[in-house]
Amino acid sequence: MGLWNFVKDAGKKVFGGGDEEEVTGAALQDELKELGLDAEGLDIQVDGDKVTVSGTAVSQEMKEKVILAVGNVEGVAAVEEDISGGDGDGTFHTVEKGDTLWAISTKTLGNGARYEEIFEANRPMLTHPDKIYPGQMLRIPAK
Repeated sequence: MGLWNFVKDAGKKVFGGGDEEEVTGAALQDELKELGLDAEGLDIQVDGDKVTVSGTAVSQEMKEKVILAVGNVEGVAAVEEDISGGDGDGTFHTVEKGDTLWAISTKTLGNGARYEEIFEANRPMLTHPDKIYPGQMLRIPAK
């Protein structure tokens, strides 16, 4: 079980616009479907700005992608997971102002030229290597 903190005011909006709307489990499930992530066997509950994901993931990779997909939504400050079906907690990096995938790759993998590995590890949440933003959390592949 792990607790992952996210920047509540950063992230993708899953609603059309109004600031009044709160994130719901159904909206997060829809977001996972839209991204093409396999969330079968996972239950998503929302309590204020905290999301709890429990159940069994199909793989470690899917476990990590689901955590990131629901956490990188505007209005979510934390994701608590109790997910079986994966080995370990994964490695994540929070994007800071001025970060690039090249810089993150240099810092986390020891070689900036490996930035494409980080990009691929975060697909389909990332659509372009230059489209990252401060506060976003990224999955870092194993060295």
